Amino acid sequence: MLNPTKRPLATGLIVLGVILRLIPHPANFTPVGGLTLFAGARLRRWQAYLVPLMIMIATDSISGAVGGFGTFTVVTPFVYGSLLISVWIGSYLRLTEKPWLIGSAIIVASVQFFIISNFGMWLSGISFYPLTLDGLAACYLGGLPYLGRTLVSDLLYCGLLFGLHSWLTRLVYPPERVAA
Repeated sequence: MLNPTKRPLATGLIVLGVILRLIPHPANFTPVGGLTLFAGARLRRWQAYLVPLMIMIATDSISGAVGGFGTFTVVTPFVYGSLLISVWIGSYLRLTEKPWLIGSAIIVASVQFFIISNFGMWLSGISFYPLTLDGLAACYLGGLPYLGRTLVSDLLYCGLLFGLHSWLTRLVYPPERVAA
């Protein structure tokens, strides 16, 4: 488990992610994508990969217990895997605070999440789309509103996290500051 006295940022991200994912929100408008990119950029590699897994396992388990049904499905590995890819994308932001690089990473991460999670939904057979190329195309077309929400939430949460981190490392804790 993470030691909160040695690295409070990782623990804080997990707690924040769990709380924000459990409060009511529009579909695909959660902080997890943004937290995942930020974790990849600002945490040690093992901690960065642990953050989204801890958030998702905790919230999926709580949702399943409270809702009376499991939230782990055949699509879950696609979602979790995609979030781990977002950590990897975020790792390319370790040495930068450039908004255009962060923004580009957000777009790439949001699109890959859309592609992978919708492919998993289509492949699982639990969607209403037939397992044909036309069905896959229809699945992606039907998922476009979710892509918009994912992109907006990733932009919002990443903007807040990267901006707050930049500000705090200049004023409060300079050892964590990313070199310009």
